[in-house]
Amino acid sequence: MSRQSWVLVVVAGILALATLVGAVVLAVRVVRTRRLLTGLGAGGKVAFYGALIYTIFPVDILPDPIYLDDMGVLAAALIYLTRLVHKRRAADRRLPGQPDAPPAPGRTRSVR
Repeated sequence: MSRQSWVLVVVAGILALATLVGAVVLAVRVVRTRRLLTGLGAGGKVAFYGALIYTIFPVDILPDPIYLDDMGVLAAALIYLTRLVHKRRAADRRLPGQPDAPPAPGRTRSVR
């Protein structure tokens, strides 16, 4: 093999390794995001398990050394699950001034 061929092989190997590391990092983030939710709706469960199954399943849109499609599916699932977490936290928070809302930190509730 010529020197140019070796350079191409090394660059391709580095790119494949970088995309693999990116896919693993995204998979870990998806799993951690799922742990934040105690009760997933059906859409959250489908997004979580669908993304992991697609990542593990050997048949992909792109061949396995190219993990860009896996990274896209994992990123989409991560975005969706993060939005579910934010919606759940917003629903758990109550607006100040509601009768059942706890007093703001540093303030006491006045009784009239």
